[in-house]
Amino acid sequence: MSLTERIVITGVGLTSPNGDDLATFRRNLLAGVSGVTVMETRFMGEVFAGVCNFDELKCQTKKARRRGTRAGSIAIYCSHEALAHAGIDVENVDRTRIGTYLGITEHGTVETENEIDVIRQYDYDTKFWSHHHNPRTVANNPAGEVTLNLGLNGPHYTIGAACAAGNAGLIQGVQMLRLGEVDIALAGGVSEAVRSFGIFASFAAEHALAQHEDPTKASRPFDKARNGIVVSEGGCIYVLERLADAKKRGATIVAEVVGYGMNSDASDPVVPEPGRLAACMRSALERASIEPSDVRIVNAHATATELGDVQEAAAIRQVFGDCPAAFVNNTKSFIGHAMGAAGALELAGNLGSFDDGIVHPTINVTELDPACAVRNLVMNEAREVGKVDYILNNSFGMLGINSAVVVKRY
Repeated sequence: MSLTERIVITGVGLTSPNGDDLATFRRNLLAGVSGVTVMETRFMGEVFAGVCNFDELKCQTKKARRRGTRAGSIAIYCSHEALAHAGIDVENVDRTRIGTYLGITEHGTVETENEIDVIRQYDYDTKFWSHHHNPRTVANNPAGEVTLNLGLNGPHYTIGAACAAGNAGLIQGVQMLRLGEVDIALAGGVSEAVRSFGIFASFAAEHALAQHEDPTKASRPFDKARNGIVVSEGGCIYVLERLADAKKRGATIVAEVVGYGMNSDASDPVVPEPGRLAACMRSALERASIEPSDVRIVNAHATATELGDVQEAAAIRQVFGDCPAAFVNNTKSFIGHAMGAAGALELAGNLGSFDDGIVHPTINVTELDPACAVRNLVMNEAREVGKVDYILNNSFGMLGINSAVVVKRY
């Protein structure tokens, strides 16, 4: 095996607040359809959230779902969809050679909150605490639930990388294929964040939870009136293979993963540092052996927080400020922040550009914040840009973790 072996995407499975398959997701992004809605959450009443509507029982039994987690259910659904899209039947391949690498922002918060709420109703008598709690809350749970459901015997684990986790899962899959550890990688990210009142409460305490009279307009990255994050759930898992293996079985190739970068700010728990963000993007470009001018689409991480968007915009200007053919967009304006799934979902939403030459917009930009102005920011309406050869996907997270992935038209 070679550390420079070409790795390709042959399947994509996803669920998002505005679509439960790649075609629907893409169609709604091009049409400007938001998936943000109002939901009721414990102790906080009504909040804005991005909630997925996939069929949990399509790929697992009621008993397995009761024993498992929402994140695991999302991961199972996305894995089945990705394998079907790739044309892979696990009954006909070596299951010991399939690895499962899923990025997560956090795991166990939802289950712990639920158990405490149960025993609260019984004067905190712990005999009512579920014996399923431990397997539900171990950090490898979502990936482990996939292996149990599909009978996969290869390595599995989750990658805790805050909101850079979706990209991190994808990167891990690429690396393990190049090391020869597996022949097929299920890689991406998942999140059940909307099930935790604590996540909403924490953002509210930071004055970073989005407010608006219309939930579909609450997520407003780069807009002057932006006022915080819309918390969302979701998942996106890719089937990754070595190019030679994919060609040998006659697979349809969606895209090639050609570059990636990860680094740390080491400066602040929540505020990103533009220089390190720029360095992360440049690292991904260097690994892909391309120049910034070769990139056609830059998908921004921007979460609609006041400082975060400004810092990322500054980094994008550093790297792509002199690139007249690079167009910038944002997916969180449609679906909110899907946390551990964000990077993987946002990349998926742009893959269709390889076929149609259209850049989906950033919606809800009523008045662009001058501090967030970047060249060729696609706002409110999709834009035809012609041939797209390279897409760079940004995904950054708390405690200063940064990631960028570059994919290429095959």
